[in-house]
Amino acid sequence: MRLWLILGAASAFLSVTAGAFGAHALRARLAPDLLTIFETGARYHMYHSLGLIAIGLLMHLRPSPLLNGAGWAMLVGILLFSGSLYALALSGVRVLGAITPLGGLGFLAGWLLFALAAWRQTA
Repeated sequence: MRLWLILGAASAFLSVTAGAFGAHALRARLAPDLLTIFETGARYHMYHSLGLIAIGLLMHLRPSPLLNGAGWAMLVGILLFSGSLYALALSGVRVLGAITPLGGLGFLAGWLLFALAAWRQTA
């Protein structure tokens, strides 16, 4: 449970750092399409960092293997989705975009497991 709070907070910190880096250091260096790709990575990074924090809070109340699985799926999603978009934007290597949908699947799996965990919770 603490793991997801720590990872979520650390991930949110990195997301804010990436967003600031994109807005200030990369704006003049990247083509507009690559900057948009970088910003998309940072935005989804933050959304799912908040998801990890929510998982950590819920795990504190009612630990669940489904919530734990949701956390791992979201973490993998952040690494693959946002990581591939950051790498693509910074390198210009478009083939890295082929990894991005795998991260999207991680996000989808994470939210599905989150929903299943909530569905199975009893009062």
